[in-house]
Amino acid sequence: MIYFDNGATTFPKPDSVINKMVEFMKTKAANPGRSGHKMALDAGRTIFEARHEIAQLMNIDNPMNIVFTKNATESINIGIKGYAKKGMHIISTAMEHNSVSRPIVALEAKGVTHTFVKCDENGFLDLDEFEKAFNEKTGLVAITHASNVTGTVNDLKRIGDICRAHKVPLLVDCAQSAGVFDIDVQQMNIAMLCAPGHKGLYGPMGTGFIYVREDISLTPLMEGGTGSNSESLIHPNLMPDHLESGTANAVGIAGLLEGVRFIQEVGMEKIRKHEQELTGHLIQGLKQYKNVKIYGPEDPAKRCAVVSFNIDNIQSTDISYILDSEFDIEVRSGLHCAALAHETLGTTAQGVVRVSFSYFNTISEVDEFIKIIGQIINIL
Repeated sequence: MIYFDNGATTFPKPDSVINKMVEFMKTKAANPGRSGHKMALDAGRTIFEARHEIAQLMNIDNPMNIVFTKNATESINIGIKGYAKKGMHIISTAMEHNSVSRPIVALEAKGVTHTFVKCDENGFLDLDEFEKAFNEKTGLVAITHASNVTGTVNDLKRIGDICRAHKVPLLVDCAQSAGVFDIDVQQMNIAMLCAPGHKGLYGPMGTGFIYVREDISLTPLMEGGTGSNSESLIHPNLMPDHLESGTANAVGIAGLLEGVRFIQEVGMEKIRKHEQELTGHLIQGLKQYKNVKIYGPEDPAKRCAVVSFNIDNIQSTDISYILDSEFDIEVRSGLHCAALAHETLGTTAQGVVRVSFSYFNTISEVDEFIKIIGQIINIL
């Protein structure tokens, strides 16, 4: 089996992640922050270590400004809905995942307006048009770092500088970039950063986080038990408790901690270069077939490890079915929960076949895939 669906979730996970989760369940799976006994304290320390390691990875000053969630979608909803107010204008782009675009559109009912700035045929944001979208009511920019359809990587430094000039906070969806691309929340002027644990950070599903800068105040989507200020019926203001109600997914966070440590041990640059090599190799291999249309920038340095394509006018779902049933190759087809991106590309009716890599994929797997695409073209 060849697994090329890492844009949805990475597989396999490092052995250290699996082993840590098993060990955690056997030795310290008590409720963190709720009791004073040693198992609960050990669980709490594991969660703090995870905050600390993520903070180091992204140049976050205070690890307590990292709030754990169950995925990037929850993080994005916490950020957008917790910050938006009636009368506010939000800027986003025409390449967003529905995790960003749907919460923004849902806020129309609460008097929040928005602009989705157009992108070109490769998914690149026009920064001049982006700056023109600001007005006196603009209160938030919410944008993806790397497209989950074309892989196109936005220039966060320039976007952050524009937001700074307009004194508007920047929320970034790092679902496809966290753990692979260098992200510096201070240099890039990121006010809120949202990421899943189960993709480029090599953690398990059911994990994610949002970083919230000190000057950003969010209305929590939930109130409840936090283990702090238990004598009061008013939900606490201190972070991360303010946004982190209920029992944490401690075993998942323990796995995420090991995923981050795996990245630090291997080296993010090494991971990125390997994925770019695989991406460039696939693009060059697919270019030999005149029937194949590839979406996104040709230069692998300008995209994450995502390559989407179509064969003539054949439905993308048909291609992925053949790859799975006949060749045991796992890819993703369809619209990838990104309606605006497919409108931009003109692929709403057909969808695309998406290949996405991780550090564990190999050149030989890519070569096999390229050969099989040729076989499918000949069959069809």
